[in-house]
Amino acid sequence: MGRFRFLPLLGRILIGAPFVVSGLGKLAAYGATVGYIAAMGLPVPPLAFAVAVLTELGGGLLLMSGYRARVVSLAMAVFCVVTAIFFHHNFADQNQMIHFLKIVMMAGGLLQITWFGAGAFSLDARSNRVALRISPLNAGY
Repeated sequence: MGRFRFLPLLGRILIGAPFVVSGLGKLAAYGATVGYIAAMGLPVPPLAFAVAVLTELGGGLLLMSGYRARVVSLAMAVFCVVTAIFFHHNFADQNQMIHFLKIVMMAGGLLQITWFGAGAFSLDARSNRVALRISPLNAGY
């Protein structure tokens, strides 16, 4: 199984990259995005915009790097479910149903990261290795 240690990294990249692209797209289209949020009836659209960009762009980058992956992936999974419910709830429209299901699937993948962690090639694993190297040195104090 050691030769497949890269798979969690690949999975984090495949899940995180679309979030990063979406966050950058929102940054490039502030007015249209805030208008869409307002049209959906959410309160304080500029605040919702900021939360969306921080979650998608910031969360996507943190997830890809594997930094605090369990907490980040859980927050992003919640964000996905909320987004699906508020923005893709018209199941009479097949396109909306497909978007809803894709977002729910992304939440499922994120919950897998929440449970299993970031894997060997991540900042989380690196910080754990450093902590393990340092802890025996401090054991005598």
